Amino acid sequence: GQLTLMMRRQPIAEASVDPNHSKEVRRLLSLVSQVREYAKVLGLEVDGQYTSYVDWPDDRIVTTLVRTRAGTLESVPWWFPVVGSLPYKGYFDRERAETEARSLEESGEYEVCVSGVSAYSTLGWVDDPVTRPMLLRGAESLVETLFHELVHATAFLPGDADFNEGVAQFIGQQAAVDFFATLEAESAEAEWPSAARVRSAIEDRRQIAEATLRFRTRLEELDGETDRNARRSVAERGAREELAALPLAILDAERIAESARL
Repeated sequence: GQLTLMMRRQPIAEASVDPNHSKEVRRLLSLVSQVREYAKVLGLEVDGQYTSYVDWPDDRIVTTLVRTRAGTLESVPWWFPVVGSLPYKGYFDRERAETEARSLEESGEYEVCVSGVSAYSTLGWVDDPVTRPMLLRGAESLVETLFHELVHATAFLPGDADFNEGVAQFIGQQAAVDFFATLEAESAEAEWPSAARVRSAIEDRRQIAEATLRFRTRLEELDGETDRNARRSVAERGAREELAALPLAILDAERIAESARL
């Protein structure tokens, strides 16, 4: 899969004016060089990262699995050379990922969460491309994702996924807000989201995360209870009601409550 990505790369300088790509794709690609320059100012290692584009056909690059022991919430990690233990395992082939997920669940030992991922970092080993799945959620997501992955390429602590993801998420979010504020200062045209909107959307997601973590804590308190499943259903209904009542500024709270993977 990695070799396929590398073979399909097209320089962004060409892709951003290539009529074979949609106007929206070309518009979003025009942001990438500005993000790279801003990342350099922040001290991130940019090198040749995100100087190419891959018109990847799917809505994801990889499909990841996270496994837990049946009835528990703590992930059971996989170990890999170089990067150490990670709480997830990724496949370029979605069918292979779903086959392994079924196998793990049928064993009765594990419960598995399967998710699509639009971007990952090779930690600077090769020059990662921008891909079409990275563009699907618009400018805000693209910019934050680029900063997030450049943090991984700059600093990575083997075996500590929580630390790595926490640092990359925080810096990626704050850098995105500052980046869009810079664009606002440079142009009065409302071509891109305002920094205020980006900040509000991030705050919405933090509220959602906090509510979800409160639900997780309630589930941990049910461990060992004889009527755990029934009480879990009650807790989930309460969690969805809490999500629906969040005072979100940008995102739709009721839609989030309905679609949340609890």
